[in-house]
Amino acid sequence: MGILLDEHSRILVQGITGTEGSFHAKACKAYGTNVVAGVTPGKGGQVFDDDIPVFDSVEQAVKETAANVSLIFVPPPFAADAITESIDAEIPLIACITEGIPVHDMIKVRRHVDRSPVRLIGPNCPGMINPAAHCKVGIMPGAIHLPGRVGVVSRSGTLTYEAVGQLTSLGIGQSSCVGIGGDPIIGTSFAEVLQLYDEDPETDMVVFIGEIGGSMEQQAAEYIKNHMQKPVCALIVGASAPPGKRMGHAGAIITGHSATSESKTAALKDAGVTIIPSPADIGTTAQNILEQIN
Repeated sequence: MGILLDEHSRILVQGITGTEGSFHAKACKAYGTNVVAGVTPGKGGQVFDDDIPVFDSVEQAVKETAANVSLIFVPPPFAADAITESIDAEIPLIACITEGIPVHDMIKVRRHVDRSPVRLIGPNCPGMINPAAHCKVGIMPGAIHLPGRVGVVSRSGTLTYEAVGQLTSLGIGQSSCVGIGGDPIIGTSFAEVLQLYDEDPETDMVVFIGEIGGSMEQQAAEYIKNHMQKPVCALIVGASAPPGKRMGHAGAIITGHSATSESKTAALKDAGVTIIPSPADIGTTAQNILEQIN
């Protein structure tokens, strides 16, 4: 089953005629994803990759194709408007891959998301994938994934791929993988994804990858401690990062004690989470937990 995506997901790609949008739309389609529409203002009426109609607006695309997932590859100055357009079209699931959206723009978008029934993944994220459904929305490399019963959630795209690569090499499949994004303001938190995994009957455990900056990991630890029924193993990266210096992601900056790797790791450990010693130990740590519960 997995979370967020399934065989009924119908994807439209905003920015499908751009360099990034066209490349990844083709990759999603090749993986088996049902890409039903593209949206590029001014290019409505064109056909992308032989069979994907392009529309001028999201509203028109939804009306004509019944798309229910939006994948956004729109440049940073226009990405907030692209997200808002999908929200206004009432697309229930939106994934924004774009990096570098101004924080001020995302403040407005987040308010709009909070007043609507939609779910936003990202921005500045790799997207999400459900291997069993052969459905990926974003930039995750489909070939490394294996259908199974371990959920993965991460702020880091590359560490998501590293985690999946290790799991797959050990024969451990994934129910779903979700990259929530590394910006200071994003649409969906760790705790919200953990709840989805906890409620999914086909997910047995979760691999959780956090990083310095903000307090989402502590909020996730509180959810795990009070509500989570399934085992979680976690890796927090950035232990050597100097205070006040941004490390990679816009949200990865230590601005207080709660933003440090040590504080996040301690909160998760207190919640009963198995701490992954290093990035090289993701797969074996998950394997040990699965052996204990099976």
